[in-house]
Amino acid sequence: MEVQGKIKVIGETQTFGSNGFRKREVVVTTAEQYPQSIMVEFVQDKTDLLNNFAIGQDVKISINLRGREWTNPQGEIKYFNSIQGWRIENLATAPVEGDMPPMPPVTSEDAFETTNNTSSEATDDLPF
Repeated sequence: MEVQGKIKVIGETQTFGSNGFRKREVVVTTAEQYPQSIMVEFVQDKTDLLNNFAIGQDVKISINLRGREWTNPQGEIKYFNSIQGWRIENLATAPVEGDMPPMPPVTSEDAFETTNNTSSEATDDLPF
C-alpha cells in the first residue's frame, strides 16, 4: 500500500529499551477533498530514510499495516494498529508517467542533410 501527500512533521529518532529499538515518525497530509494527516512510523534501519527529506516535500510512502493484541493487567484485551513505512520517494524528482524521453542532440551533419534536401535531389519512394 502507499500513502501520498505533503510532509507536515518529521520527528526525531527515538531509541527504546536495552536492545536499542529505534523509531522515527513522519506526518503526511494527503491532497484530497478532506485532507488527512497520517502518521507513519519508520523503525530500525529504516529511520535513516527520512534524513534526506524536509517539511513541505511531496512524497509517496510505501507502507505496511501492523496490528497487535495486548492484555492489560486487569485482563482486558486491547488491539493496536500502526502504519509502518519501508520506502519513501520524493514526488518532485520522480519521473512523471507519460513523459517523453529526451530527444537526441542534433549534430551538424543532421542539420546539413535536412537543409540540403532540395526537391531536385529528393527521391520519391511512393509506388504510384
